[in-house]
Amino acid sequence: MDRRKAEETFFKWLTAICTIIVVGSALAIVVTVIIKGAPALSLSMITQTPSGGYYTGTAGGGILNAIVGSLYLAFGATALAIAISLPVALFLQRDYAMKSGFTGFVRFVLDILWGVPSIVLGMFMLTIIFFLGMRASLGAGIIVLALLELPIMIRAMDAAIRSVPDKMKEASYALGATRLETSLKVVVRQALPGLLVAILLAFGRAIGDGASIMLTSGYSDRIPTSLGDPVASLPLAIFYLSGLPYSGAKEKAYAAAFILLVIVLLVSMISRYILKKFSKYVVK
Repeated sequence: MDRRKAEETFFKWLTAICTIIVVGSALAIVVTVIIKGAPALSLSMITQTPSGGYYTGTAGGGILNAIVGSLYLAFGATALAIAISLPVALFLQRDYAMKSGFTGFVRFVLDILWGVPSIVLGMFMLTIIFFLGMRASLGAGIIVLALLELPIMIRAMDAAIRSVPDKMKEASYALGATRLETSLKVVVRQALPGLLVAILLAFGRAIGDGASIMLTSGYSDRIPTSLGDPVASLPLAIFYLSGLPYSGAKEKAYAAAFILLVIVLLVSMISRYILKKFSKYVVK
């Protein structure tokens, strides 16, 4: 066997082994959570709030506060991120930002922000909370999760919008449409599958993050009624309950992990379905 064939065989086996490790690790996590989390799940677990004492491990009731809190945080942060991300993604196109050096710098900054650990964003938001004399709350958690989502959503939306053929925009301009009309009625519609996938991916990232909200959203056994109330979440419920030396607390932790896993898997499946379903209507 010559050198080139030996190298090809080596890298073929290397990629296969790496794929097996990645897929095997993911399956091991999913199977472990299902085996230990599904039996611990009950109707009362998802329909009742705790009766108090999460930190002692003797609480009765369920984890409804964490489920609702996670949805409040993720939906609120995603809505805020959409309101910021879509205009920024449109501005990064050459129709608006004529200087390619500036758009390249913005994309570079977004890539850096994408790699910033979420705990750093949490510390940044905590500093702002102290400066303003506020307390950890649902509103602060929404803001810090929106900051976490922004680079993910903007870069994904940017890629989706850049995939729109220039000929479609030029045809719109030739018919007398303005840049705003072209952006909203042509570009956004054409890039809609990619935009929806970007939103869902950012939502899945937000609902599964616990480091950033650990310092900013607080924790409560109750369902928040305003943006100023502290809020529980599934990631923090898993963190707190899994560290307690009580079997009942650990069962709740696995149940919370199972619910969170189901939500993340559903978001992933929906995003793939949307991309496959609507991509056939996209002009290449």
